[in-house]
Amino acid sequence: MKTRAAVAFLAKSRLEIVELDLEGPKDGEVLVEIMACGICRTDAYTLYGFDSRGVFPSVLGHEGAGIVREVGPGVGSVKAGDHVIPLHTPECRRCHSCLSGRTNLCTAIVATQSQGVMPDGTSRFSYRGRPIHHFMGCSTFSNFVVLPEIAVARIREDAPFDKVCYIGCGVTTGIGAVVNTAMVTPGAKVVVFGLGGVGLNVVQGARMVGADRIIGVDINDAKEEWGRRFGMTHFVNPRRIGGDIVARLNTLTNGGADFSFDCTGHTNVMRQALESCHRGWGVLVAIGAAEPGREIAAQPFELVNTGRAWKGTAFGGVRGRRDVPKIVDWYMSGKIEIDPMITHVLELEEINRGFDLMHEGKSIRSVVVF
Repeated sequence: MKTRAAVAFLAKSRLEIVELDLEGPKDGEVLVEIMACGICRTDAYTLYGFDSRGVFPSVLGHEGAGIVREVGPGVGSVKAGDHVIPLHTPECRRCHSCLSGRTNLCTAIVATQSQGVMPDGTSRFSYRGRPIHHFMGCSTFSNFVVLPEIAVARIREDAPFDKVCYIGCGVTTGIGAVVNTAMVTPGAKVVVFGLGGVGLNVVQGARMVGADRIIGVDINDAKEEWGRRFGMTHFVNPRRIGGDIVARLNTLTNGGADFSFDCTGHTNVMRQALESCHRGWGVLVAIGAAEPGREIAAQPFELVNTGRAWKGTAFGGVRGRRDVPKIVDWYMSGKIEIDPMITHVLELEEINRGFDLMHEGKSIRSVVVF
C-alpha cells in the first residue's frame, strides 16, 4: 500500500513529504493509521544531527495516536478498529526486565529498534525501491505505519487523537517521572529546570500529587506564565538573578529541594539541579537527554557525603500497555490538562514549520493532523 510521510533523507536537512510504499503487517505486527502526531525535541535532536546513533533515511516521529486497520498473524491484544497510541518503549510482558516488575525498559526489541528496523531485521517502508528506516519503533510522521503488537497501547475511543497523541511521549515522560521515578510526596518542595513540554508536565504532575512548593527555572521569561498555569508557585530566570542559581534555590526551598528535575539535557544544568537538592535526602531526576559523549563533572562528595541521590528516567518509568490508557483516562476526567499545551495544529505539509516554531521557542507542542 501507499502512505504519505515526512522523510528525513539526511541529517541536518528539511523533511520531505513523499509517498512511500508500505508493506503490510507480519507475525505479531499491526497496521495503524496515524490520525495525529506530535513534534518532540527528540525528533529534532536526531534530525539536526546531534544523535550519533541516528540512521537515515528515516521516517521520524514517536508521538502519535491512531486506529488499528489490520493485524498480522498471532496478534491477540488488539484488533482492527481499536484506537491506540504507539509506544517507543514497548512492553512485551515476557522478557527478564518486564517480568522483574522493577523497570519499564523492555528488552524484547531494543536491538532492532535502535537500528531502525522491525524485529525481523527489515523495514516496512520503501521509496523507489530503497528501504527507509523506522524511528524509535514508531515513525509517526507517516499516515500509516506498521508496529509490533507489543508497541501499541489500546485506549478509549472517545479520546481526541489531536490531544492524546502527546501522551505518546511528553505528557507521560513528565508526569511519570514525578509519579513513578521520583515518587514525589505530598508537601514536597520541587524544582523543575526547563519549562518546555516535558517540564510543564513535571510541574502539573507535582501539582497533581500535592507538592507544596513548585519552582520553575528557565531562561525564557515567557515560560513563567505557562508554568503558573500548570501549578508552578515560583519562577527563577538564572540570567536575571545576579547571583548563584543554586544559592537562590536553596533560599527558596529552605535548604534545598526534596526533588529536582532536569528537563534540559544540558550537563551543567544537571549539576546545578543536583546541587540544589537538599542534603541528606534530595533526589535529582534527569529527564533531558544530553548529546552522546557529554559528561557531567560532579565531585563524589556531592553524592557520597551529602546523601543526595541521582536517578535517570525513560518514558517516566511508565509501562506503556498497562499505564498509558490510565493516563488517557486522567486527561478525559480532567485530572491533567493537555489542550493548552497544543499551541499549534498543522498539516503534514507544514511539519517543517513545527520544527522552526520549536527551535524559536514559540511553541510548547505542535501537532500534525493527517
